[in-house]
Amino acid sequence: MKILNDWRIIILLCLTLGLAPFFPEPHLLGKIKWIAGGANGMTLKDWFDVVFHGFPFVLLIRLIFIKLTRKNAA
Repeated sequence: MKILNDWRIIILLCLTLGLAPFFPEPHLLGKIKWIAGGANGMTLKDWFDVVFHGFPFVLLIRLIFIKLTRKNAA
């Protein structure tokens, strides 16, 4: 599980998979706006897309949390 704790890989995933496609706006931001607007018309495919593009950011938050809690515990 070393790959899940590697900063470089997680940042790369966030910048590529997390934000792709980049134009006209990052895909994840469009989905978040759609959800914030009530998620009218979202299908299962759209929800999977949110999870797929959001997963790198979940890994990043997890890694930050782990680093902060280990630093405070020491």
